[in-house]
Amino acid sequence: MAELSKNMTIAELMEVAPDKINILLMAGMHCIGCPASMGETLEEACMVHGIDIDDLMTELNKDDSKVEEENPEPEEETDQPEE
Repeated sequence: MAELSKNMTIAELMEVAPDKINILLMAGMHCIGCPASMGETLEEACMVHGIDIDDLMTELNKDDSKVEEENPEPEEETDQPEE
């Protein structure tokens, strides 16, 4: 995935990286579906919500595959005894 930019609109982010929407929600941007926010850049939205744009961009541009490698899902337990 290409690096995300603070000059992208929220609509562009939702189109190219829908898996990142939860980061916006967790940061306090709960108006993601608001028509006005569709033309707002990430930087403008951060100013409105009092969010540090640099911190948000760091989170948005984290490589999710590295996070998964660091925190692998636990193996499923089976009911079969080990031999």
